[in-house]
Amino acid sequence: MEPRRPQSSKEKKMKRKEVLGKKKAIDELIKSASAEKDHLVSFQPFRHYDRNGLSVYLESGSGDKLSSPIKQYIQKLLKVNMEGPYGSEWPTEEKVKRREMVATEARYVFVRESSKQSDDEIPSKVEGKDSHVLWMGEGDPLVGFVHYRFIVEEEIPVVYVYELQLESCVQGKGLGKFLMQLIELIARKNHMGAVMLTVQKTNQSAMNFYMNKLRYIVSIISPSRVDPLIGAEKSYEILCKAFDFEAKAKLEVKF
Repeated sequence: MEPRRPQSSKEKKMKRKEVLGKKKAIDELIKSASAEKDHLVSFQPFRHYDRNGLSVYLESGSGDKLSSPIKQYIQKLLKVNMEGPYGSEWPTEEKVKRREMVATEARYVFVRESSKQSDDEIPSKVEGKDSHVLWMGEGDPLVGFVHYRFIVEEEIPVVYVYELQLESCVQGKGLGKFLMQLIELIARKNHMGAVMLTVQKTNQSAMNFYMNKLRYIVSIISPSRVDPLIGAEKSYEILCKAFDFEAKAKLEVKF
């Protein structure tokens, strides 16, 4: 085996230029994707969901433009859905999520119940409670949301799903899968290499949903794959679905 020839200063300069060029291109992708005000414009068929006795419509939003009723709704739904899985970590995590909620880079898809539904079609009772107690604002009731961002992980531009939260009255009707398909389409259209998200290990229904129904896998940057001993101490896994070879190599597969 021949000894490796050291790089010349010219080669090093070219390599550095290549690296910087790639970084700039990725930064431009993230900037362009984040600047788009309404990602639903390109996916009109995803504006409405009318299946399994459920009729809802979607609208876009951003973290720095949330109304007070929407902020309150997000906080309430997060508490209802996530206080259990987080357990004793919830008080600390709740503060983090409140900051994340209003970040400039936060992008949203909100789910509203369609007003065209008759009273008979609307699932008004869930475990003895009115399904709309969480929404206190004007207009059609919100019944869920997705919070996502365009970021860089391991030099790969990705869509990171911070939250996918649905009220219990609209769960189990295919809506979650529909929303994740939309997020994947948004990611591909904006030339992102993958969709990623974090799931609490105790949230078995969510783990099953992402890994078995949607075919996400535990990323190589998840604590359990970086170091099993450290991973055992962590309460979460990082999941991903990569779209191209480079993203798979850096986020999914250990060679």
